[in-house]
Amino acid sequence: MKRLAVLLLLVSAGCSAQTASPSTQSAAPAGQSVSPEVRKNIQRQVQAQYDLPAEVKIEVSPRTPSDFPTYDKVTITLSAHGKDQKLDFLLSQDGKTLARVTKIDLTRDIYAERMNKIDVKGRPVRGNPNAKVTLVNYDDLQCPFCSRMHATLMEEILPQYGDRIKIVYKDFPLSMHPWAQHSANDANCLAAENGPAFWEYADYVHANQKTINAAQDVQKSQAELDRIALDLGKKNGVDMNRLQACLKSQPDGVLKASMAEGESLGLNATPTMFINGQKLEGAVDAEEVKAILNQQLLAAGIQPPVPKPAAQPKATN
Repeated sequence: MKRLAVLLLLVSAGCSAQTASPSTQSAAPAGQSVSPEVRKNIQRQVQAQYDLPAEVKIEVSPRTPSDFPTYDKVTITLSAHGKDQKLDFLLSQDGKTLARVTKIDLTRDIYAERMNKIDVKGRPVRGNPNAKVTLVNYDDLQCPFCSRMHATLMEEILPQYGDRIKIVYKDFPLSMHPWAQHSANDANCLAAENGPAFWEYADYVHANQKTINAAQDVQKSQAELDRIALDLGKKNGVDMNRLQACLKSQPDGVLKASMAEGESLGLNATPTMFINGQKLEGAVDAEEVKAILNQQLLAAGIQPPVPKPAAQPKATN
């Protein structure tokens, strides 16, 4: 199904169009069947266009009126391994053209809608808690790409942007990483007690993934994660009895809520960031992050920091 999911993502790409007025809608009767010949041609062309595997079943719904003149709407259902995905297409009334169109409602603020889905209440913050630009990073503490992104954010982005931004981490551990959920729970135990302890834990685990993995034993890795959490908790003066109890019981309510939140935002990879709702996926370079930060700062009426001049090579004799 992984291949199918990628293919479906490709199918969903298309052009943007405004809604036509009701008077220009096509006149196809509701529920008019697609002829067997056209249906067979649609199935063949969709299979070929997107290189769908042979096991994917393709079904075509009856025609219904669309918002576009001379085109009807049909729904194509792709099915495999007990999972379905429905995609709406436009079919010309002469049965010769199939189009995938994305309609964009220009009255919506998609970035704001995304941020409204993200609950940052009570999460530790680096940067300015009252900043107008928020960078939310969905993180997996065992993910090597997350480690790279963490280093970029903490060593380059935050020092340069300072109190102009705030950075918040949310959990999205992947099932392929055996101790990622445990480390997320440990981090949340620390977050409930002390923000700086949480950030020190995130810094340490990201920087020492290989050491934690070295034993190649999940239980030993989890024990090492608990030890790290206890050491950092003690260093930051947290209530050790509460922390020990939390680490032992591994409450996962915060983790599950964050996972559900990420899924509602369409996450399927880490790291994934939202900067005032603008999405960045993967361990992108610092310049890409800065470009979006600058855009969002200017939109909020804040001047971005002046870029540091490139280091000049040292003269040699």
